[in-house]
Amino acid sequence: MLWLASRSPRRSELLQRLAIPFQVVDLDVPEVRGADEPAHDYVRRVALDKARAGLAAVRADDPAARVLAADTEVILGQRVFGKPADANDAAAMLQALSGHTHEVVTVLALVDAAGAERVETVVSKVRFAPLDAATIAAYVATGEPMGKAGAYAIQGLAESFVQHLEGSYSGVMGLPLYQTSQLLNPHGAP
Repeated sequence: MLWLASRSPRRSELLQRLAIPFQVVDLDVPEVRGADEPAHDYVRRVALDKARAGLAAVRADDPAARVLAADTEVILGQRVFGKPADANDAAAMLQALSGHTHEVVTVLALVDAAGAERVETVVSKVRFAPLDAATIAAYVATGEPMGKAGAYAIQGLAESFVQHLEGSYSGVMGLPLYQTSQLLNPHGAP
């Protein structure tokens, strides 16, 4: 059985598009970046931590388990923009991203009960238009930025901020579908 180690309803919704049966394992895995940990290494480590924790949670009941996990972070330079703590934090993140191109890094990790681990990193580049304070305040007031890396949802109202996208739209949402399908079945369609 395939398990998705994620609390994200968006990831579940995206994975359903691949028409692969799966179940969700709900975990609480700490997402704390080490003081000197490079941004891309941090995203990779968290994705693997989630997948390994998911496998540990289901292995006893499913000896043939495969566990997919992902972590998505917004990165500008070496600054990692996780989920905002509050509305002020969300506004500060959006102001920092305004008028700049940032990376959205999603790392997929697939582990199985036989001990195999496969990892895929997908980097997309997103350029935001310059945003004025009123636009940022109105967007933050919708509540949409909360719980989202970088304080925005590209599939929501923030799509109008995007001047240019290079990479995977679904990856910016949190689960790059092409790379996920290849990771789950490298020999062809599911």
